[in-house]
Amino acid sequence: MSRSMGPLAKKIFKGVLVAELMGVFGAYFLFNKMNTSQVLFRGVYSSLTHFRLNVYYKSIEHSGMYGIREQDQEKWLSNKN
Repeated sequence: MSRSMGPLAKKIFKGVLVAELMGVFGAYFLFNKMNTSQVLFRGVYSSLTHFRLNVYYKSIEHSGMYGIREQDQEKWLSNKN
């Protein structure tokens, strides 16, 4: 005796699934933009919010790539001068 999910439960499940997929694709899009645009995108994030930029740097360092934070800081300092 198995009961199927009601129509409301199906709608809620689909909504949660769509929200999760949008979150995953949004995170990928943000990471990809940060990874490919040093001056424009990461430069803007350095002045707006440090939390997201620190998450980006930590994920890059966790994958074994070091020195990107320092390269960005040198590039931004040279652009200011």
